Amino acid sequence: MSKLNKDDIELRNMITQRLINLRKSTGLSQSEFAKLHEIDRQQVNRWESFESERGVTIYTIQKFCTLVKISLQEFFDDPLFK
Repeated sequence: MSKLNKDDIELRNMITQRLINLRKSTGLSQSEFAKLHEIDRQQVNRWESFESERGVTIYTIQKFCTLVKISLQEFFDDPLFK
């Protein structure tokens, strides 16, 4: 896998921040969110990690959107991505 360029890193960081913001808007910690949705807390932690070289896949973003009851369009239709 090739190294991420500056634009790739910026997009990955915006997606990560959006995931964090949405999870926090539920009022739940990572552990509480994971427990509520019957997923591993470490998985939520990986989704919210700025250190990951790979970032999250579009499939993971879609899954997350389903958990927080928003569309994929709503996920990306945020001022963060403007």
